[in-house]
Amino acid sequence: MPISPNQGPTSGGTTVTITGVNLAGATAVHFGSRTATITSNTPTSITVIDPAGCGVEDVNVTTAGGTSNSLSFFYISPPIAVSLGPGSGPTAGTNTVIINGYGLSTATTVSFGSNTATPTVISDSRLSVVVPGGSSSGSVDVTVTTTGGTTAPLTYAYVDAPTLVSLTPTSGSTSGGTSVTVNGTGLSSTTAVTFGGTTASFAVLNSTTLVAVTPSGTAGSVDVVVTTGGGSATLSDGFTYLSGPGI
Repeated sequence: MPISPNQGPTSGGTTVTITGVNLAGATAVHFGSRTATITSNTPTSITVIDPAGCGVEDVNVTTAGGTSNSLSFFYISPPIAVSLGPGSGPTAGTNTVIINGYGLSTATTVSFGSNTATPTVISDSRLSVVVPGGSSSGSVDVTVTTTGGTTAPLTYAYVDAPTLVSLTPTSGSTSGGTSVTVNGTGLSSTTAVTFGGTTASFAVLNSTTLVAVTPSGTAGSVDVVVTTGGGSATLSDGFTYLSGPGI
């Protein structure tokens, strides 16, 4: 006598189908000591709405001919999402986020606002998920849906990709130490600035301006790359290192 599905939330309300023989005229279907609501009944199947419960409960069917053997139904506790990281990423998505919590082993869907993704279950307390693209920059609610229900929301921020427009000045000494103003868009979440692959110290002034101090380099033009929570932007050959005079 199969039962499908064989698990559901502790709050009940799951539509469950039990198949077998001699099931016509069923008078009751019990989940443990609780009675389910019968919604349809044929000689070979019964569909019910399960009552609230917890743990593993025996399910049996009672007809005029007696009571059936028992099958197991597993009540799944509601999931809890505690944290996610990183808490922001590009509006285009495709980055991976880790969600930590409890009761996550039956997770089927992670929602980022109105967009959904299928997670990879690492353990009952940990999921990884590739973030779907967002419709625009800004914060959205993130929820996890499992067999036991849906979590309370966490917050995730979509960040537009940065752009670089200009540098001032565009050249400086190979010994480094040149203060360079970088102009562009989406710079407020900058995490790194590099000149020719070498990391520079920097300070963000606002979403369109930051100031970086060049590291030492070798003579010639180098790419300048700014990395933010929304991705990276490059000014190819944007800065030129100049050798000092010698006699």
